[in-house]
This record gives sequence, C-alpha cells and structure tokens, in this order.
Amino acid sequence: MRKWIFIGLFLLIIAFVMFSALISRVPVGERVAIINIKGVIVNPIPTVRKIERLRKDKSVKALVIRVDSPGGSVGASQEIYRAIERFKAEGKPVVVSMGNVAASGGYYVSAPADYILANPGTITGSIGVIIQHVAYRELMEKIGVKATAIKTGKFKDTLNPFRELTPEEKEYLQETIGEAYEQFLKAILKYRGNKIGEEKLRSVADGRVLTGERAKELGLVDELGGIEDAVQKAKEIAGVPKAREFFVPEEKSLLQKVLGGEIEELKILNSYSPLFYLMSF
Repeated sequence: MRKWIFIGLFLLIIAFVMFSALISRVPVGERVAIINIKGVIVNPIPTVRKIERLRKDKSVKALVIRVDSPGGSVGASQEIYRAIERFKAEGKPVVVSMGNVAASGGYYVSAPADYILANPGTITGSIGVIIQHVAYRELMEKIGVKATAIKTGKFKDTLNPFRELTPEEKEYLQETIGEAYEQFLKAILKYRGNKIGEEKLRSVADGRVLTGERAKELGLVDELGGIEDAVQKAKEIAGVPKAREFFVPEEKSLLQKVLGGEIEELKILNSYSPLFYLMSF
C-alpha cells in the first residue's frame, strides 16, 4: 500500500513540475505599468528599483507615472530622472500623469517623459533651487547654550544654525544653487526644448507655481487630463491598444505598515525642519 502511495506522490510531483514549466512559458501579454511618485522626494531607491524591474520586464510595453509631489532633494530627483531615461532607452514610452501637485522636483522627474498630462488645476512649475538656513543662536544664548565648531576650512560649517551666515558664505551658496539651477533648466530643455524655448522657460523659471492649464499654454505640459487619459495615451504611443494596465504596489516596511501615512508626514516635516540642509528642487 505504501508503495502505491509513494508512486502516486512521485507522479503528482512530476505533474506539478511539468505544469509549472508549461505555465512559465505562457506569455503574460502586453502590459502598461503604473507607478506612483508621491510626497517629498528624498529617498529615490524604491522608485528607481521599480523602474529598473519594469525596464527588464519584456511584457511591460509602456510606463505611466502618477506624480503627486511638491519636490525634494536635488540628487534624489536626478536619480529618478536618470532611471526614466534608462527605461526609455529600451524603446518603451513614458507618460506622466500629474495629480494635485507636481512642482519643483516633481516637475523635474516629469520632464523626461514622452508625454505629460495635468489636470487644469494641478499645481506645477516652481522651477528653481533653494537652500534653507535657520539660525537660532540668540535663542540658545537665552537658555545658556553655546556651540563651538572646530573646522578645517572656512566653509566647513556653512549653514551652522548656531550662527548667522557671513556675506562670503551667502555668495558661495548662491553660486552653488546657481549651478544646480542651470542643471534644472538643461534637464527640462533636453526633452522639451522644442515645446518651450530657453528664453520662455527662463521667464517663468523663477520659482513661481503654475496651474496645469497655464503650464500647457507654455509647453511644459502636453495635454489636460487624468490618469485614465494618461494610460490610453501610453497605449497609443506604444502601439498596444489592447494592453492590460496594472498598478505596481508600494513597497512598505513593517513600520510603515503599522504607522501608515504617519511615516510620510514625518518625511515632510523633516524636509522643512532646521536640520534639512540639503539643496532642494
């Protein structure tokens, strides 16, 4: 009896292996992936890894990125920008759907897309660079706290909150953000130079925010519409009208799952705290 049980189990395992092999050869079909870039852009790694996986997935023919971000750090925005370029290098189109806000760094990561859609009331633009400095030396002195910096160079403790900036430091920081600003403009013109010339771009790239409707008039946005319009546009550009769309799930740590949206709120608070000394889009 045991002999027949073992034979039966063996045959069942063989059948399962053959079935799995058969399923793995069945084509998944043509698909359009949808990912979110939400909140302050500080850590680019999860988004970059998602885009990289989708780039390698042969069933994914196009990517729709839903951007709902007020901006973030310069380096993080540039990493996502580069990941989008790598995705496009595979011959796969990228379409951006702007949500409530896609400003500053949120616009930066949108710029390399093949097509950008925004709602009429989307807040976008805010093209510029900022470094924030909060000095609370007088407050610390009132409570008897003093700070001393031992440094190797005159600029090593620039943005130290325990003292005011010197005129030389202000000039140095202005030059630094000026370089990043030129990088921002160059990144936009690389993909939208034929839609908005440099002169027109510079005229509105002074930190002002724009509605989606105004951004379309200027050439910063291609069309007014929502996420479904963006999906249909991605299918059209990729030439896959019957492709299935799917949302790429968010990757959350155990702590994020427990605390939910509180983690994102902490990120936003941190990004505007006196300790946030990063240069930001």
